[in-house]
Amino acid sequence: MGTKKPRPCRSLTPEFKAEIVELCGRDDRPVGQVAKDFDLTETAVRLWVSQAEVDGGERYGLTGSEREELAALRRENRRLREDVEVLKRAPAHFASMSK
Repeated sequence: MGTKKPRPCRSLTPEFKAEIVELCGRDDRPVGQVAKDFDLTETAVRLWVSQAEVDGGERYGLTGSEREELAALRRENRRLREDVEVLKRAPAHFASMSK
């Protein structure tokens, strides 16, 4: 049996993704065929189509901007928790310095 070569990591523009989603919506070809024609994974294309449906209000879920906001809030929350941990340790540190 042959082994599959790993797919190279590519950075695709939002415009390209939008064109692929549009092709999937208006074309009579199945998503799998569109993905194959553009050398993309079917899973990725299906995720793009699904996200476009959410962003368009056709499907329930987090929109792209909501996902970005959630990620930013999680980063900020993590940073604030780290700050709190440092501040909790500060009194013990200063107490040991004064001895």
